[in-house]
Amino acid sequence: MSGSRVGVIGAGYVGLTSAVCLAERGHDTVCVDVDEARVRRLSDGVATIDEPDLPELLERGLRTETLHFTTRYDALADRDVVFICVSTPSMPDGSADLRAVDAAVGELATVLRAGAVVALKSTVPVGTTRRVADRLRGNGIHVVSSPEFLRESHAIGDFRHPDRILIGSDDDRPADLVASLYPPGRLLRMSPESAEVAKYASNAFLAVKISYTNSLARLCARAGADVTDVTRCMGADIRIGAHFLQAGPGWGGSCLPKDTAALLHTGREYGVVLPEVESARATNAAQAVCIADTVDRTIGTPISEARVTALGLTFKAGTSDVRDSPALTVCAELATRGAALSAYDPRLAGIDGEMLRAAAIVGVDDPYLAAKGADAIVVLTEWPQFRELDWARIADQAPGAVVVDTRNLLDAATLADVGLTYLGNGTRGGF
Repeated sequence: MSGSRVGVIGAGYVGLTSAVCLAERGHDTVCVDVDEARVRRLSDGVATIDEPDLPELLERGLRTETLHFTTRYDALADRDVVFICVSTPSMPDGSADLRAVDAAVGELATVLRAGAVVALKSTVPVGTTRRVADRLRGNGIHVVSSPEFLRESHAIGDFRHPDRILIGSDDDRPADLVASLYPPGRLLRMSPESAEVAKYASNAFLAVKISYTNSLARLCARAGADVTDVTRCMGADIRIGAHFLQAGPGWGGSCLPKDTAALLHTGREYGVVLPEVESARATNAAQAVCIADTVDRTIGTPISEARVTALGLTFKAGTSDVRDSPALTVCAELATRGAALSAYDPRLAGIDGEMLRAAAIVGVDDPYLAAKGADAIVVLTEWPQFRELDWARIADQAPGAVVVDTRNLLDAATLADVGLTYLGNGTRGGF
């Protein structure tokens, strides 16, 4: 179904990606955001997030006039469907902060016509869709749950080719209307409560897989096994699958930390303990300490006097996003022990300098300068560019440095040949 009048609230990661993709499908799309500076930049064709193919879709939507940005909610008055895509960060007790959602709903209640549909794409606790529906029912506005499953650095492709489209609603008409806006994909229809829990459950399960892999990595290192061989076997089993079985510095980003916390909070509200998720979070929290301990015991100088280079700061390759990045967590742990930290990341120019300063990191825009004089070099993000570095040159500038490869990205023989000590994650002789 093309030609629908669609609104999107929030021009952050999910909202902006959804808006440009909906416009690409021919829907007249209006995106509302409270940040006036962001709206101006987007209206001028400047992409405000780092995502492949997004700048081109933004330019096309503006040029064809299928995409508009504004701070005014009354621009949504004639919309058939409005997606709420605002942030729901963690509160201190782990619960989701729904103030932005509630503020958006309050505005929509004053401008939407009867018969319009509000689709909650923000990740929200179970019961939120039902509560919002009760609030808007008197205005004749329908509400459905439509959680997003977009991966950073793959979001455009994920929207164009969804592996699942999740719609939570007890009413077929609004559910059908929302489903029609998406590209063809496997449609999963269920109650709003099931859809809300399913979103949290999916992300929490991915976190459990990663934490389990990191625990296995520690076992493999001590037993003389190789975690990459172990997970290769596990991933070949179709009941398990190969995704999210890579050892690393821990999980982070904008979703897994807050979603696992929110799921645990919901469990407490209903008197249900989720020990698997609790354990995954505990394992994840310990990963930075494990990596810092490895650096501490393997370098030839006290860590309080050591120079450490971090390769990679973003939470994953292909993005400039450092929100809840495990790389920054590791750096912060090293800094608390007195290490002097320099760091290089291919997206360094797009990373907020305040976040680096808060973690006591000196950003350097050249990997060789960043590594000069280092006692330890810690690979924290899986950027493929790190494989192509001239490691002989690095060895000349940092003789005797220990390379702690948390992502198992590098070739151990190559580093050994140039005189560097290599420690893989979950490998024989590693950590």
